[in-house]
Amino acid sequence: MSGERPTGTARRFLLDIPDQWQQADLTGAALSRTRARALAAASTPGEQARVNDLFRQGRELTRAARRRGALLAVGTATMYPDGLFMAYGMVFAVSMPEGRELTLPVLSAQLGTASAAGATPGNRVITTAKVPHVGTVPRVTGTETARLTADIEVRLLTMHTMMPLPDNGRDFLVVTLASPNLPLRDEVYDLFDAISGTFRFVGDGDAAA
Repeated sequence: MSGERPTGTARRFLLDIPDQWQQADLTGAALSRTRARALAAASTPGEQARVNDLFRQGRELTRAARRRGALLAVGTATMYPDGLFMAYGMVFAVSMPEGRELTLPVLSAQLGTASAAGATPGNRVITTAKVPHVGTVPRVTGTETARLTADIEVRLLTMHTMMPLPDNGRDFLVVTLASPNLPLRDEVYDLFDAISGTFRFVGDGDAAA
């Protein structure tokens, strides 16, 4: 998937996503079919309510991403033999004002919180990652609570990876990946690391692949 963020010689960015993921609008026919399969597989009213809640969260997450100016929004709702897997990905542009530096503590404070009261997630980890086409970049992971609407909150496993724009020390693209499948923490983070690792900037004359 590609997005636009003109700067210097890098005019676009590319991010590879798994085949089961879709770009932008998850509220259409494909999501409806997945929801129908998930409801059919649910054996109790409680499980059906959980499926409906997950799909409502997915719709609100993608709407929130668009409202906040996401350059790219993708996601998946896939039924597997052992249950439903949902995940979302967004790419945002971040520019630091003159006179301020984008330090990891500052960035961490601006990311999601662990509760509606605004507490920092207790399991938040600030580290670095190696992205083959970008280099060593900052990364923040943790379990966050996102308020989607006045009455909708959702707990998410999140990974934010900061990609500095080439030849520009003040602008970044933030690759944010999130999933409500909390019991799959290790598997989710492995998947998110693999997706983030495909990120690259391309110029007008570069190949799309």
